[in-house]
Amino acid sequence: MRGEVPPPFAVRRFLPLPTFSYAPEDLHTGAPGERDFGPHVDQTNYSVIVDEKVVVKWLTPPVPLPHPTPEIFGHLVEAGFNDTAPPYAALTRVVDGREELLALVTGYLPEARDGWEWCVDQAEAGTTGFAAELGRLAADLHLALSTLPGAPRTMTSAATRAKAALGEAMELTGGADGHWLAARAGVLGAELAALDVPVTSPLIRIHGDLHVGQILQWREGYAVIDFDGNPTVADAEPYQPAARDVAQLTTSLEHVAQVAIRRREVPPARAAAWAAQARAALLAAYRARLAAKDRADLLDERLIRPFEVEQECRELIYAARHLPRWRYAPMGVLRTWYPEENSS
Repeated sequence: MRGEVPPPFAVRRFLPLPTFSYAPEDLHTGAPGERDFGPHVDQTNYSVIVDEKVVVKWLTPPVPLPHPTPEIFGHLVEAGFNDTAPPYAALTRVVDGREELLALVTGYLPEARDGWEWCVDQAEAGTTGFAAELGRLAADLHLALSTLPGAPRTMTSAATRAKAALGEAMELTGGADGHWLAARAGVLGAELAALDVPVTSPLIRIHGDLHVGQILQWREGYAVIDFDGNPTVADAEPYQPAARDVAQLTTSLEHVAQVAIRRREVPPARAAAWAAQARAALLAAYRARLAAKDRADLLDERLIRPFEVEQECRELIYAARHLPRWRYAPMGVLRTWYPEENSS
């Protein structure tokens, strides 16, 4: 990874790799040089930890280039964004004249836990101090990504995409949940209609799959990971309003509350209050950070709620197509937002 790479392979380097030095006496310590994360970690791809220093994520299967991550890694290094696992390299190869991405090499963050663990702990405890730090992190990420060139002047109609997601969610969601959605089709459609307004905030390269599961809590703070985009949304536009990422992050707090209700027996009213407080603190910190950097224009507040509603529709689609047991989370959120008396 440091020297010459034999064809058809190639390495794109972003930061210098850490030092791996072994003396003869180190060879028989019994400590593994490589290990995986174990079956308890849900991964789309396959990751290996090497010497407790780096993580090699093998894409399974390899993905044809262009791929968003190498470009974003290079730009985040150039922009000085450090709240992520250090990006070291991308391994590619050429097959039949076309280059494909084989693996990504990043730093290993000691004692890291993803948000479906640490954030559920926070919900159970009723503490929201973390939320301001997440808002600051998300703002800094968007400030860095906003300087990545190539943004288009316009985007495909956000309202058209959102209404299609609502229709698909209603089609795929059966039983009592389906009847509940059908009774609130007008309310949900009215929320999404707010996307019919022209987008006035800049279009930036967004993370695309920004939820608490992508934010690690580790020994030295928080880090956002996984810039591969949303695997469940086909042909998602890479340049969108920052509010898209913000809405996915805030709805993931609502999902954490639902997980806490289901798995930790947190009373629903207390979980809902926690989610509302955490959401408010995250948004306040996000706005403050943008304002401090004179970039308040990056966030169009009008888009957050309709994007949140669309995100819940996408969660229902994901549950129907890939993970049926997940349906309880978006349905729990929607039932919290739209109580029984608000069905007209």
